[in-house]
Amino acid sequence: MSLILPSASRRVPCEQCPLRALQLFRDFMPEELRFVSSFKTGEMVAEQGAVILSEGTHSAHLYTLLSGWAFRFKTLADGRRQILNYILPGDLVGLQGSVIGEMEHSVEALSPLVLCVFQRDRLDELFGGYPGLGFDVTWLAAQQERMLDDHLLSLGRRTALERAAYLLSFLHQRSLALNIRRERIEIPLTQQHVADTLGLSIVHTNKTLRKLAGLGLVRWLGRACEVLDLDGLMKVAGWEGLSERKRPLI
Repeated sequence: MSLILPSASRRVPCEQCPLRALQLFRDFMPEELRFVSSFKTGEMVAEQGAVILSEGTHSAHLYTLLSGWAFRFKTLADGRRQILNYILPGDLVGLQGSVIGEMEHSVEALSPLVLCVFQRDRLDELFGGYPGLGFDVTWLAAQQERMLDDHLLSLGRRTALERAAYLLSFLHQRSLALNIRRERIEIPLTQQHVADTLGLSIVHTNKTLRKLAGLGLVRWLGRACEVLDLDGLMKVAGWEGLSERKRPLI
């Protein structure tokens, strides 16, 4: 059984957050950093496969992914799953439940992960006293909407090969900006995750991914994928890539 545990002993002070050193994220004003530090109540660790949030439930907390990977998904009554999006370090988790009242999707750990935990009932204080942070939360929500728009376009209009190329190049490019140590990037996906994201059967997915591998664009490593040629993958997808603008971090 996958575990989700609080981890007070591993608490990372917001002032020393390793993500803040990355050029990807905007700088905070000192008063904003002090508030976020008080807003954070601790950390939570989860094993691969743990369900962090469940569709239809309420949560007293809001989270930022500090390390690891997760994904958002919905399921039909018969258990069929659609993966909606992937969550990487710096992404906000659980805002939907904070605003609407209950989650309309679930979130599962794709790898072992650490989450920063925030008090949901202090969101009014954030918006009222720190308009810059309030804009940041709105920006993050709008960014998620934009990514879902792009994913829906891919599902509706790209071929299976183009869809797979878009998904893997999208995740690889997002990973590049977070690769602090410049290590080799391995996207922690199985072919079943890809199938559930692209709306394809596992057989069709396997054939499609073998085509990409045969072109020398990717390599499968059991429960992970390595992109070998990002430019070539983007060309197959007909995708120009992500913008390099700075983004918020709560």
